[in-house]
Amino acid sequence: MNILNDIKAAYNKANIVERIVYINAFLFLVTALLSNFIIEWFALPSNIDSFITKPWTLLSYGFIHQRFIHLISNLLVLYYIGNLFLDFYTKKQFLNFYFLGLFVGGIAFLTTYYFTQQNGLPLAGASAAIATVFVAIATKVPRYALRLRFIGSVELWVLAAIYVSLNILQLTNNDNGGAIAHLSGALLGFVYSKQLSQGNDIGKWFENSIDFFTNLFTNKKNSNLKTVHKSKRRSSTKNEVSKNKQGKINDILDKISKSGYDSLTQKEKDFLFRAGRK
Repeated sequence: MNILNDIKAAYNKANIVERIVYINAFLFLVTALLSNFIIEWFALPSNIDSFITKPWTLLSYGFIHQRFIHLISNLLVLYYIGNLFLDFYTKKQFLNFYFLGLFVGGIAFLTTYYFTQQNGLPLAGASAAIATVFVAIATKVPRYALRLRFIGSVELWVLAAIYVSLNILQLTNNDNGGAIAHLSGALLGFVYSKQLSQGNDIGKWFENSIDFFTNLFTNKKNSNLKTVHKSKRRSSTKNEVSKNKQGKINDILDKISKSGYDSLTQKEKDFLFRAGRK
């Protein structure tokens, strides 16, 4: 029981990226115990007729991992890249990128097999979502360098280019549905990140949809709570502070894009870290 309590406490303290890591790890154990049942009902089938009877698989496939090495490689990348992502984007934006990556990757997978009239293995794994997040943050701060053991510092755009290139090579395989899903997620990450930099949140509809369904299940008693009205003056002051803070963040991000993360002063690094955690 102490172990379960420790796991529960760790989950409650975890951020959104770490919680998804925990969920994937737990569902891997479930899959190992009920492999045939889980793959049959929760992996994304390549046959469109089979998918129509199990539409939930368009998202559930992203939480199914059959091989331990597949799980570990995905979760390690998700943990490090996902936490870096949260330094530059919000928690809700992470969920937008992640789940839209699963959705787009799944649609591309189904479309490929529908038009080629072939049957492939069911799609399983979070790779399409991780590709979306990975390419998105590489697009946001391409000159940000990660220090890799035995290799040294490597900029994000280089790692993203290698990842995309490896998946392009896999297109030559007969069963290339997985590579198509990954590349579709990567393309979404690039386009979405570019659009956000221009002030256009193309995934906002997904966030609004989640908020809508969440509000449906919100306790109606909340509607009886007393509404507190803030003065316009206080609201205006708060907005000015928020704009100044965002402006400073943008200046720092521009500096990273031009000269790399190492060009920041310690004060700028601390400011960016604090801003990313809020």
